[in-house]
Amino acid sequence: MIKPKRLKRGDRIAIVSLSWGGLGDAGLIHKYDIAKERLERDFGLQVVAMPHALMGSEFVYAHPQLRAKDLMDAFSDPSIQGIFCAIGGDDSVRLLPYVDYEIIRSNPKIFMGYSDTTVTHFMMHKAGVVSFYGPSVMAEFGEYVRMFDYTENAVKRLLFEETNGYAIASCKYWSDDHVPWAEENRDQKRKTRPEEHHYEVLSGSGRIAGELLGGCLDVFPMIVGTDIWPKPDAWKGKILLVETSEDKPGPDLITYYLRNLGAQGILNRIRGIVVGKPQDEQFYEEYKEVYRTVLSEFGCQGLPVIYNVNIGHAVPTGILPLGIQYEIDLDQKTIRLLESATE
Repeated sequence: MIKPKRLKRGDRIAIVSLSWGGLGDAGLIHKYDIAKERLERDFGLQVVAMPHALMGSEFVYAHPQLRAKDLMDAFSDPSIQGIFCAIGGDDSVRLLPYVDYEIIRSNPKIFMGYSDTTVTHFMMHKAGVVSFYGPSVMAEFGEYVRMFDYTENAVKRLLFEETNGYAIASCKYWSDDHVPWAEENRDQKRKTRPEEHHYEVLSGSGRIAGELLGGCLDVFPMIVGTDIWPKPDAWKGKILLVETSEDKPGPDLITYYLRNLGAQGILNRIRGIVVGKPQDEQFYEEYKEVYRTVLSEFGCQGLPVIYNVNIGHAVPTGILPLGIQYEIDLDQKTIRLLESATE
């Protein structure tokens, strides 16, 4: 996999709206203003909104080809060193006909987002470029009052520094507090509570190593069968990343999604699974039972599974680079990068 250059202060980053276009809506544009100020002040980056990123949700929905153009233009522009997604949504898959993978491959740069951005991460994988499953502009960089330090530290360490050997630590706190996105709430900070579980091992022992691949489990059904979904043998030796969205899919849906992975032969080819903390810890125990049951159904009940990782829709969220080698120590409950994610 091709690695992008790490960021440095003064670099220009592009903001793209690849799915939902709410960042440009009148009642939400203040989230962009907060994020832009924070990215420039706290991270030393120059923020550039691509031409259609702030056009509003109706326009963005109606023009998937222009969303894709923004993405391709951001990769092609040599003055831009990173690309951050505005937010997720539910229709990034409509960009597929307009993507030029050679443009991505020939212009590797840091690309980051989560949720429906899972689609674009699989585009990056098809292009052979490392990408970063991590914070969005609206939700994390646009956090009211201040970013969670766990997220801020992940950005500074994983995007700006050498990361060979870096350990992805469990956060000491979490939040299920929801402050509505509205201008009048910009001075309201979310409450947190102590983390009681930290990483949990659902099955397996010892150490495993492999390249991380995956994203939001809810999104997988939209891309299975498309040209960005890896063939079964491409999953051999990989570590699968899965996390669930703010829709909080019920245990039955998670069962169906995992059975599909089993039916494709993926569960029998991968070396392990990294599972994100369910948002608000909804179905926390039920999901654990689903993983154990489905793995048993496909004869891979010993497959290593590490659970409750701060990624995706977990609050706070961290960053997991996709396309590089990790080591997971099930006995010590640690997750570590075996190579730097950037050059």
